Amino acid sequence: MEDVVSYDLVGDIAVITINNPPVNAIGWDVRSGLWHVMDRFSEDPRAAIAVLVGANRMFVGGADLKEFGKPLRDPTLPALILKIEASAKPVVAAMHGHSLGGGFELSLGCHYRLATEGTRIALPEVTLGLLPGAGGTQRVARLVGITKALDFILSGRPRLANEALQLGLVDRTDSGNAREAGLAFARELVDAGAKPRRISDLPSPAEDVEALRSARESIARTARGQVAPLKIVQALEATSRMSFVDGLALERRLFLELMDTPQRAGLVHAFFVERQVSNLRALAGVSLRAIQSAAVIGGGTMGAGIATALLLSGLHVILIERDAESADSANGRVARYLDEAVKRGKLGEPERQAITHVRFKALTDYSALSDVDLAIEAVFESLELKKTVFRQLDDVMRAGAILATNTSYLNIEEIAAVTRRPADVVGLHFFSPAHVMKLLEVVVTPKTSPDVIASAFGLAKSLGKIAVRSGVCDGFIGNRILAHIRGAADRLVWAGASPYQVDRAIRDFGFPMGPYAVADLAGLDIGFLTRQRKAATRDPRDIIPAWADDLYNQGRLGQKTGRGYYIYAAGDRIGQPDPEMDERIARHREQRGILTRNFSDLEIQRRYMAALVNEAANVIDENIAARPLDVDAVFLFGYGFPRHCGGPMHWADAQGLAGLLDEIRDLHREDPFFWTPAPLLERLVQQNRTFASLNDASEL
Repeated sequence: MEDVVSYDLVGDIAVITINNPPVNAIGWDVRSGLWHVMDRFSEDPRAAIAVLVGANRMFVGGADLKEFGKPLRDPTLPALILKIEASAKPVVAAMHGHSLGGGFELSLGCHYRLATEGTRIALPEVTLGLLPGAGGTQRVARLVGITKALDFILSGRPRLANEALQLGLVDRTDSGNAREAGLAFARELVDAGAKPRRISDLPSPAEDVEALRSARESIARTARGQVAPLKIVQALEATSRMSFVDGLALERRLFLELMDTPQRAGLVHAFFVERQVSNLRALAGVSLRAIQSAAVIGGGTMGAGIATALLLSGLHVILIERDAESADSANGRVARYLDEAVKRGKLGEPERQAITHVRFKALTDYSALSDVDLAIEAVFESLELKKTVFRQLDDVMRAGAILATNTSYLNIEEIAAVTRRPADVVGLHFFSPAHVMKLLEVVVTPKTSPDVIASAFGLAKSLGKIAVRSGVCDGFIGNRILAHIRGAADRLVWAGASPYQVDRAIRDFGFPMGPYAVADLAGLDIGFLTRQRKAATRDPRDIIPAWADDLYNQGRLGQKTGRGYYIYAAGDRIGQPDPEMDERIARHREQRGILTRNFSDLEIQRRYMAALVNEAANVIDENIAARPLDVDAVFLFGYGFPRHCGGPMHWADAQGLAGLLDEIRDLHREDPFFWTPAPLLERLVQQNRTFASLNDASEL
């Protein structure tokens, strides 16, 4: 305990230091250490006041998530905070770096709070399917009122020290070292004869009926199906209706209820996926190639977005287009994206000007790329066109430069084969809009050099993206699985469901959009051209959405033409159902002699997810995705999979693999071509194992 919590005297000021790297998480050893140190402080006649600080780079990063789901061990965090708050001598929290979750709740038990400039303060428990369970709701509401407490806790968004001061969450800020600033603050308090000042003694906040109603309405719109936000509102509502003690009891009961929900498990899994997915053991110790300059080939929507992402990360960027007019258009797109970044506060105006005049050029001559470190091809999805681009890149780029393609589907091995340096070729599959979406699939061929792979992951980190390693196949991880679940949706429509019912059911599951609204967003020409590309090798047992080909042939390409599956008013990105769509599809069913039936929304959801999990199992079995958590990351950060479900593979484990396999076997009898059970899924059920068991077994 003395290793993680130390006690020192500076004159009559006790300095209590938490030293539990890397983030000073409040696990049992820290709680026990603080409990005993508080006894020592209370009994020490030399100490008039205490300063609580964190060692290393932060105050406290929160609770120890490894303890979640395990039996509670005394002292609990609520009891520890009450003990600190009850101290007869004042305690000052001096925060720096981060003060998050249970860490900030710990500071709320102290009598005075100081934060150094740049400190990030938050109660982000909602992002883990929880609420602050150690007095956070009850104390914050008494400090700042219900309206501000709702925004602070429901958003989970960190506030910098100055904003926290304005809100009333801290008493002062300081530009110096947290320990020294805390000592100076404590000295002032002692000299002024300051006494303990307990938040629990503050009066209950006035009830804000309108703010509570508005919060519940917002949750219904933006957090469909999530439990924790409503529990947070309930706990904050109690602050004006209950005593502090009763409010604490209610908060704790709600916290423990949430700890037992599948949503908490899903959100914690998603939290760890985000941190583990880029941690590949095979790349440990591999040196990165320096990337200080980059080129983007193709300045359409995707290419301009990639160029913007590179510029926002500080790189020098050259964009290559086929002619001067196209280069001007690409330059305009990048300028608009940068202007949007300025408006969002992601980019300062001085840096915006530096990009325009120093770090970005839109050109037409490949010879300008002779010294760049990285080139990313983002031209039209044509294998021959991409091969032509790579031949030119191979001719002009220096030895050791990385050649990347942004293809969404095509065989990267074939693209690399036209160069004299296949080891330098990698896929960097960005998701649109490339300067906004967090996911980046790093697609590796058997010949891609390990340092090129490591450099791609390093680039993703500098861009603020989640990188996922993928092998080579048609569509890689995400688009391959997406094509399969779209096939399941089309089969539902052939059998009698409406596209609009399918979309509604998938939205109700938790996705932001259903598959047909997504098709309209991407453009129905994409699906049509993909079907044409695969036509020669398509299995005759497969079926295609003939009605979708009709839409394409009529120029109904989705949002960009104002009509697709939905009808879009000018400037509107949310479409209205086409009243003629059901009749259009019915004609195709009649031509094929298909007997239809009704489907419940639950049936639609189960088939959609069964198709996703089954194809994902094949993708893992073929080592396209090395681990189930890679699939989870792709769908969480690239396709809007509901975070509270943890990702499709976590969801499958939670549902039970045996039951899912039984459903797929039943569907196999109905359609043996499409619904073939994945061998990996069958093996896992036979061995009574889960997808999660494969994550730790990975060689990566």
